[in-house]
Amino acid sequence: MYTKDGEQYFIVDAHIALWDARPENQLNIHGKQFIDCFYDYHRNLSPESELWTYEEYLYYGGERLMKDLFEDGYVDHAVFQPARLGAFYRTGFGQTEEAFALAQAHPDKLTYNHYFDPRFGEDGLRQLRRDAERFGLKGVKLYTAEWQGNSRGYKLDDPWTYRYLEACQELGIRNIHVHKGPTIRPLDRDAFDVADVDKVATDFTDLNFVVEHCGLPRLEDFCWIATQEPNVHAGLAVAIPFIHTRPRYFAQIIGELLYWLDEDRIQFSSDYALWTPRWLVERFVDFQIPEDMTEYAPLTVAQKKKILGLNAAKMYDIEVPEALRLPEVETQAVSVA
Repeated sequence: MYTKDGEQYFIVDAHIALWDARPENQLNIHGKQFIDCFYDYHRNLSPESELWTYEEYLYYGGERLMKDLFEDGYVDHAVFQPARLGAFYRTGFGQTEEAFALAQAHPDKLTYNHYFDPRFGEDGLRQLRRDAERFGLKGVKLYTAEWQGNSRGYKLDDPWTYRYLEACQELGIRNIHVHKGPTIRPLDRDAFDVADVDKVATDFTDLNFVVEHCGLPRLEDFCWIATQEPNVHAGLAVAIPFIHTRPRYFAQIIGELLYWLDEDRIQFSSDYALWTPRWLVERFVDFQIPEDMTEYAPLTVAQKKKILGLNAAKMYDIEVPEALRLPEVETQAVSVA
């Protein structure tokens, strides 16, 4: 919980990872390229006081994760969104067993999401059913640009992806988080295009599609899709660190999201360990859209509370202490004589 100026904020970090990018886990040069690109994002968008060394960035472990999020970072609950990247890392990039063990040990603080890849066909479907039972899945994280064999990506509207999404419906996996944002070397930029979100959101109206990184650099395309598809949500991972290096750019991002989606479909994410949540929470609570950007309304405390935690808490049925909830808005039916 974070407190500022007499206001208390319930914080849900909706996008975190526990990765292992050490050389012994790198399968090939692409594993090094991937983590080096991550580290460049970290160095270029972080305050100097928050920079990690390259060595600790390669692997930080569960103990540090718990400290950075829950002791130092104000986070009340966090959701693992792992990336497999089996073509680049021997045991995968996101560490399934270690992350799941942490979530089991701290169910009040951590939720574990998993992943699927529709290119594994029937075998992958069977694995998804096993994973759903073992992990108690409420959500999955998809990397549509991930490499598999000779394939350098897939689309959400591919026939096999539809079969996996149908299985998600049957299994009660309602929250589909999709990386649709900046590319990461060596992945292909266009494999993260947002156009396929439009089709699946229309065809799977009982699933939530959380577009991580809110489509950047395709923010306008994403907003036009999300405004007509009420089950499409925006994750602020990667977007929110611009609050430090390019605050006017972040003002444009959050202003456009609030205009097109409103505050009920935007989720705070640190993308830990790309960035630690402490400074992001502090900066966002203090942030206000510049007065000369008159096309955007000022950010309210209620909007910040929803974005920082209440929206994700509602999606994942996370209990919010009564004192940290927003008052229910009473609506009255209006009769027309």
